[in-house]
Amino acid sequence: MIVCSCNVFSDRQVIDAVSSSQGMRTPGEVYRCLGCAPQCGRCARTIRALMDQVQAHDCGQCAEDCPVAALTGMVAAE
Repeated sequence: MIVCSCNVFSDRQVIDAVSSSQGMRTPGEVYRCLGCAPQCGRCARTIRALMDQVQAHDCGQCAEDCPVAALTGMVAAE
């Protein structure tokens, strides 16, 4: 799903950026990581929500049926 139509990036790109970095704390950091800057700002809430989902479930012990694990690819090894 396209999260930012001004900069044309997807939820997958946001999730990957947040998952691959330690300590990303603001949507502004996500924009910079993706090589862009906020334009209209309408996507900031969605970025924040995606960040919160990834950070809340960044335990590395997710089960296969975890909804965030499906988004982030974080599934516990068996």
